[in-house]
Amino acid sequence: MRWAFGVVLLALAGLTAWLYSPDKPRELLAAKYVGDYRNADRVRLRLRDTGPRDAPAIIMLHGFGSSLDTWEPWAKALSLRYRVIRFDLPGFGLTGPDPTGDYSDERSVRILVTLLDQLGVKQAHIIGNSLGGRIAWTFAAMHPNRVSRLVLISPDGFASPGFEYGKAPEVPLLMQALPYVLPRTMLRANLAAAYAQPQKLSDASLSRYHAMMLAPGVRRAILARMEQTVLQDPAPKLATITAPTLLLWGEKDGMIPVTNAADYLKLMPDATLVRLPNLGHVPFEEDPTQSLQPVEKFLAGTNP
Repeated sequence: MRWAFGVVLLALAGLTAWLYSPDKPRELLAAKYVGDYRNADRVRLRLRDTGPRDAPAIIMLHGFGSSLDTWEPWAKALSLRYRVIRFDLPGFGLTGPDPTGDYSDERSVRILVTLLDQLGVKQAHIIGNSLGGRIAWTFAAMHPNRVSRLVLISPDGFASPGFEYGKAPEVPLLMQALPYVLPRTMLRANLAAAYAQPQKLSDASLSRYHAMMLAPGVRRAILARMEQTVLQDPAPKLATITAPTLLLWGEKDGMIPVTNAADYLKLMPDATLVRLPNLGHVPFEEDPTQSLQPVEKFLAGTNP
């Protein structure tokens, strides 16, 4: 019996060692995933600022667990005619943890205001996906004079199972292991759910997501953000948004279904919905060419 128990302990130790995923050195990641760095309200943001400096500005806000790199195909195309600014939100990528420990949407908006002031951008088009979409419409409601046009891609914000208004969600016990365990196979399964066609999740994209999750302190920051996410009824803020708004939604979005668009359309009289057939939660990764077309038309002031 003692021998058998010892074998079990050895097996568990081996399994733990196999699953254990320590943080990667920041210098190693920064050498591969390039960017500039700028301090904004005590946070050292990793950012990319491309395109003509005198052109209309676009701010791009990524989703949960992602980084500025998710926008690369869109940013490359848009930078021909716009100044395109994208950055790793605090708690993600090579921006890493916010030293204040505050991951509220209001904190994200303050950091964005500081960054725009530093870059000399008085007004911009704001594009946001998922979590970034929620921050984008919150910014548009709080600072209407600084938003020219608003693009919300499968935005977050309304209550859903496990996310009630006025109540912090319960972080699953399994998620508490995140700072120690992150097998690529597990991450691939989670990321594939964001695609209508999982085969389009490339090895390069998987490697990038994995590397950014292993950046120092990011996984603990992700848990902190989850624990601090207390949704409020978005209706009062959404109803005040005056910027022309494009809702872009993959019809096969399995994370935030396209049916949620109806909630936004009821509250935002100047919003237009474009549905993307056979695409999921991150259409700018899954099919950059198809998904960008309505955005370019919208930003140019024509019917998408």
